[in-house]
This record gives sequence, structure tokens and C-alpha cells, in this order.
Amino acid sequence: MKNNKILITGALEQNGIILSHLLIKKNYHTFGWIKKKKYYNKVKGVNYKVVDLEKKNDILNILKKINPSVIVHFASENPSYLNRESKKIFYTKNYKNTKNIIESIKYLNKDIHFIFANSSQIFKKKNKGKYKESDKFFAYNAYTKFRLNSLNYLEKVSKNSNFKYTNLILFNHDSKLRNKKFLMPRIIDAIKKKDVHFINQIYKENIIGDFSHANDICYAIYLLIKKNIKIKNLILSSSVKTRVNLLIQNLLKKYSIPIDIKTRPKVNKNYILGDNSLAKKLLKWKPSKSAFIAANDIFLNS
Repeated sequence: MKNNKILITGALEQNGIILSHLLIKKNYHTFGWIKKKKYYNKVKGVNYKVVDLEKKNDILNILKKINPSVIVHFASENPSYLNRESKKIFYTKNYKNTKNIIESIKYLNKDIHFIFANSSQIFKKKNKGKYKESDKFFAYNAYTKFRLNSLNYLEKVSKNSNFKYTNLILFNHDSKLRNKKFLMPRIIDAIKKKDVHFINQIYKENIIGDFSHANDICYAIYLLIKKNIKIKNLILSSSVKTRVNLLIQNLLKKYSIPIDIKTRPKVNKNYILGDNSLAKKLLKWKPSKSAFIAANDIFLNS
């Protein structure tokens, strides 16, 4: 790649930090856009800048100066832990921000590969089989509406120009850098605090899903950048069915934590798994760390 300038939005969240470490190690000139000044978790060598994604003129001016070859767009908030008022503005704000970046790239007419970090939640739930890139998407709340409308806009722009993008469909992935408001860190916090009530509640729900280690997911994104592959839809996941209850049992046993689980788990058929075969084929990639390693990393670093 002649132009080795990579721009990451949401650069100080889990994925942004891990990907930044990888890119710096591989001698990429890495830029990180953040929404406010922070003095922790910064990666040495990354050029950080506070950018208001609601201001398209600012985005345009900065992109002119940076001239990146790739933009990896992680930045957004997860409304699952926002209050009711915040959820009302979630869709409008995040869709506008994403659209501002897309329109800025289009206006500049730059040969920029826009990588949009999407979510597996956009899949319409089915009881059997693994999801593939060709399966149907479905918007059922503010979060998925933002994700799908952003994707629809990308498709619209690419039809009328040479706009290059990849819609990365990311399944659950965790690491020691995972935001504490997400499920896995909350479970581990409850285990450490010996919160019997919360652990029994989670155990009863019998949560099953496709969980990965965030390091594996970010390594796949690095390979996508390195190999300069431009594909419209790509699933990144473990493709492994993981029971959260087994993760809980494993941690309780490993660290001899006396939490008595008295509840009986529900029968759960409402879970999704991803088919990562296309990513393996195109990127020569294979996940190397399990969800159990991710859970243990969080436990040891929380």
C-alpha cells in the first residue's frame, strides 16, 4: 500500500485501541479521532485529534490534510445502556455523523476505503444455522435503524460513484479493554463482588451467542487493510456457540469463588452465530483466542 495513512474513529474505545497497537507495530501512520480529550489508554505513535463528527466542514478540512487511504469507523454509542432520553436522539445523531464522513469522502473524490464497523444485531433472527453475508438484515430499534440506514446510504453512494466501502458485520467480542457497561464486564464485576442475585439472574437467562476475543477481530481488520481487499459485506466472528453459563462456571471454579447458583436455566433458542468462512478464505485468518480467554483477561484486569 503506497499510502499507509489509516484513520480510526472511536480510537480510544476497545477496538480502536487494539487496532491502533497493531497498525503502529506494522509501521502504519495512524490517526485517531476522539470525541473528547482523554489522557489514558492512548497508544504511543498515534496522532489523536478531538473531532466533532456533527460538523461536516471540520471533517472535510481534516481529511484534506490527512489524506488517509483507509478510514475505520468505530465511533458510535450503544443505546442498550443509555437512558430513555438519550435513546431518542441516538439514531439521528449517529446516522448524521456517519453520513457526514461518507459525504466528505465523496466530495473530496478520494480513493479512500471506508470500513464501517456494523453489528450482528442487524440480522433477522432465525433458529437454525449460521448467518452468512447474503442473509437478510432487519431494523427493529434505534440501534439497528442507525446501522442499516447507514449501510443503505453507503450502497446508494457506491452505485453512483467509485466509493469503496466494506460493511463489517461484527459479532460479540470482548477483551480487558471492553467498556464496563457491556455484558461480560458486568458479569465479571458481579462475580468479584459475589453478587449472588445478579449471577443467578444471568444464569437463568441461559445466554448463548457467538463470542470472540477482540484481539482476533481487530487482527482480521488489520489483514483487511494490509491485503487491500475491498468487499462490500464481511462477517467477523468466532463461528462457535458459546454458553455464558459455562463462562460463569469456569471463572467460579478457577478462582474458587463461592457463589451458589440455585436457578434453573431457561431453554434458549434465541441466539445467533456467524459464518466466518469468507473472512477465513479472503484474509487467510483464523481466530486464535476463545471467549474463555477474553473473560479471564477481563477478570484479571478489572
